[in-house]
Amino acid sequence: MSDVKKLEVSAKDLPLHCPTAEVAQWASHPRVFLDIVKTGEVACPYCGTKYTLKVGEVVSHH
Repeated sequence: MSDVKKLEVSAKDLPLHCPTAEVAQWASHPRVFLDIVKTGEVACPYCGTKYTLKVGEVVSHH
């Protein structure tokens, strides 16, 4: 069994960064912004958490 977290995000969660607000302060690493728009998925280079964009989400640029 893998310890890697897998999270599904929606367009309202963008810009995406890790760690998210749900991560305990003591367990966090430096904040890094992740580009999920191009491929629909991305992994955090610090903790390995895998993020995927929900199917059917439309991302509009501000």
